Amino acid sequence: MRAIVDEETCIGCGLCAETCPEVFEMNDDKARVKVDEVPQDAVDTCREASENCPVEAIQIEE
Repeated sequence: MRAIVDEETCIGCGLCAETCPEVFEMNDDKARVKVDEVPQDAVDTCREASENCPVEAIQIEE
């Protein structure tokens, strides 16, 4: 599973990095994905971060 952040859509709220720091980090006021593959133990929190993104900037690829 991969996570993708649309940096043009991202508003830099930081919710994803708070929810799933194993996958997301803040970089210059935008979120970015810091891993190529979502670790198995972070799959649920990664999905939660995607679902809770206020501007739907996170896509999940299975």
